[in-house]
Amino acid sequence: MLCIMRKLPSVLARTLTSGTSGSPVLPDMSEVRSRLRDIVGASTNWRDHVQAMQERKALHTLLAKRQEDLPPRRMKDSYLEVILPLGSQPEIREKYLNVHNSVRFGRILEDLDSLGGMYLCPCKECTNVSDLSPVTSNVCLVDLCKKIIYPDCDIKFTGNVSWVGRTSMEVKMHMLQLHDGDYSPVLDATFVMVARDPENKRPAFVNPLVPESPEEEEIFKQGELNKLKRIDFSTASLLKMAPTAEERKIIHDIFLNTLDTRTVSFRSRKLPPNSVWMEDAKLKGLQICHPQERNIFNRIFGGFLMRKAFELGWATACSYGSSRPFIVSVDDIMFQRPVEVGSLLLLSGQVCYTEKNYIQVRVHSEVYDADTREHQTTNIFHFTFISENEIPQVVPKTYGESMLYLDGKRHFAAIMKDI
Repeated sequence: MLCIMRKLPSVLARTLTSGTSGSPVLPDMSEVRSRLRDIVGASTNWRDHVQAMQERKALHTLLAKRQEDLPPRRMKDSYLEVILPLGSQPEIREKYLNVHNSVRFGRILEDLDSLGGMYLCPCKECTNVSDLSPVTSNVCLVDLCKKIIYPDCDIKFTGNVSWVGRTSMEVKMHMLQLHDGDYSPVLDATFVMVARDPENKRPAFVNPLVPESPEEEEIFKQGELNKLKRIDFSTASLLKMAPTAEERKIIHDIFLNTLDTRTVSFRSRKLPPNSVWMEDAKLKGLQICHPQERNIFNRIFGGFLMRKAFELGWATACSYGSSRPFIVSVDDIMFQRPVEVGSLLLLSGQVCYTEKNYIQVRVHSEVYDADTREHQTTNIFHFTFISENEIPQVVPKTYGESMLYLDGKRHFAAIMKDI
């Protein structure tokens, strides 16, 4: 039953539990975004979005004043399964197909983001429209255990809430693919969702989560540890703190290795063999954000931003390694500010760290205001790829590039520790 931290409308609940065998009927992925729109009461036409948001203001009276006023929920209350029928419905494959005859991973990121929003779209019994606005705050980790996702086999997404704070929750999602009658794991994902008020302006309380077994208590504790790790990682950011002594030595060794011994000058640099200057390992892109890509709150859909960032990151790794790269992990995507419809979205992909045949790519996204000529950062994306061929080592030249190098090295180390 699709029971997501509060009780869904009875009609929707019956839809998900009705079936001849009494087992849950699994909605397919095409229904998820339309259900999100219906539950939240968002407009289906762009021209009606202002009126729809005005109507949501009345839902403020339904918000809980304290978290203690909300009934606790169990992990199994939030459990959800959704099918992506690539095998049983061939007509939808083309949307997901890439030129290598496998599934476009950017589309999977879009689907994960939509699915994550379902966990924060509960409805009280007295209304068919949710008083909460679901927002993706952070994509902590998307860890793949298979290089290839096949385009002609059904995919199943499963997930549940694993940890709850006061206004946010951690959602664990898994993707499996059907082979020879059995579903085998493809990836695991951890999203942090934030509850906002009906107008998406302020935080809103979510139901507390009560673990029911020692296993669930461990899962909940891990969610709390993940929160502390995110805080520690942010606190130690190179934008706030100086590099460690070990990191400073790494940068100095790179500097010494690139000095031109013939001139013995601080300014004269020489690229080592089988290396590429960091400034030559980047690609850029531009997206005009049309209404078609809006989310249920008439801002640009976070899944769309992830897909575009991934595709640029993949192209950056492909260009750098001169061969097809495979995604290993997505790490620490921060949604710093929303992207409005009509924005000019600038994307910059940078190879910031390499080790063996791994390529760490950082994609920076920002919106450009043509009237004020100002740039504002909206997202930072971190992708780890692996190349089938040997790759050159990326080498920073400036201090700023050295900080990017160390940041990439930190993210890569964290990924390798979790794999």
